[in-house]
Amino acid sequence: MPPKPPPPPPSFHETVVLQGLTNPTVTEFAPDGRIFVGEKSGIIKVFDGLSDTEPTVFADLRTNVYNSGDRGLLGMALDPSFPTKPFVYVLYTYDAPIGGAAPQWGIPGQTADSCPTPAQGCLASGRLSRLQASGNQMVGTEQVLVNDWCQHFNHTVGELVFGPDGSLYASAGDGATFQYADWGQTGNACGDPPSPPGVNLAPPTAEGGALRSQDLRTNGDPAGLDGTIIRVNPDTGTAMPGNPFAGDADPNARRIIAYGMRNPYRFTMRPGTNELWVGDVGWSNFEEIDRIPSGTDGVAENFGWPCYEGGGHTADYDTADLTMCENLYATPAAATGAYFSYAHSDHIVPGDACTTGNSSVTGPVFYEGGAYPARFNGALFAGDFNRNCIWAMLPSANGVPNPATREIVLATADTPVDMKVGPGGDVFYVSHLTGTIRRIQFG
Repeated sequence: MPPKPPPPPPSFHETVVLQGLTNPTVTEFAPDGRIFVGEKSGIIKVFDGLSDTEPTVFADLRTNVYNSGDRGLLGMALDPSFPTKPFVYVLYTYDAPIGGAAPQWGIPGQTADSCPTPAQGCLASGRLSRLQASGNQMVGTEQVLVNDWCQHFNHTVGELVFGPDGSLYASAGDGATFQYADWGQTGNACGDPPSPPGVNLAPPTAEGGALRSQDLRTNGDPAGLDGTIIRVNPDTGTAMPGNPFAGDADPNARRIIAYGMRNPYRFTMRPGTNELWVGDVGWSNFEEIDRIPSGTDGVAENFGWPCYEGGGHTADYDTADLTMCENLYATPAAATGAYFSYAHSDHIVPGDACTTGNSSVTGPVFYEGGAYPARFNGALFAGDFNRNCIWAMLPSANGVPNPATREIVLATADTPVDMKVGPGGDVFYVSHLTGTIRRIQFG
């Protein structure tokens, strides 16, 4: 009898641990073993543990949530002292303009909402709110902390993360369309300078569309929060002391700690530091991982979108000779480049088995140790929704991830939209299209 072939070498594999969800977008693991999952429609479910097959509906925010296209309930975080402090924070697209009443486009209690005029956009906004838990149920009313983020088209809100000092960070995209270079030429629904709402903007003076990500560089209107990361008090939604513009008269400017981003859909804190690592979803050519050295250092990084992307000028915005971009190009040091970027036409790791082409970076999360090989301790795990790929950037000697040491973890993942460290220290991810939560294990 011929000898048996040797077993394959150990490798990463995934297991479905929770299922039966409808377009989940975000998950949070509570210290007491419960698992909270937010669905894009605005329903939040809670599982008692990984073996629970019948989740409880914690909250139903569907009337307020605008679930259309890439818009919906996308961010969620538990209070760092949960459940002693029984608060669940949510970040979602609100089905009304800033200060308006929901629902504008949907029907109360409806799961999916429409946009009857997609070519003209459907104006909405963003909401950061606090919910209170009693057991597995929300009690009381939603406490709205921030209602801003003018959302004309796509690239809506993103992630919620607590810092080590207890402050709350939130991200959001530019609210512009992905279909063309948008500077407010399609109705200017957000009323960006130099014209009122309803009046199309044109180069060189336009400040709308994706250019809202550069709003801090202008003083002709109040600062908006599109394309930014903010740092706020989780009890009030007001800016934290020590923010870069803490002394500004504008309450939104006081909140902002970084800007110039297209769609910072997911970000994380490097354990033991104040560093923020941001997955900024790109346009036609590049995906970025951006690094903010500290959320408390008083510096507001400008990552350059839409004037810059992937380390170079963004062609369609450059050739339009927009004043906002031309002024930024004149002072190159004013824009912070990506820590790591990859072109849509390139592999993330040379020769990897992941697809190329359409790309959408997601994650990231830091692996802190457990059953994975020791070289992954402190590694940054990230994914790509379109490529169905999950990869890791290994740490250098000083603990900072090294772009030169990247490894593929899963080349056949399934629509990852959120990644968190869970039981056993393993990395878990949310599969949006299959309605599952999956665990990545090694062996």
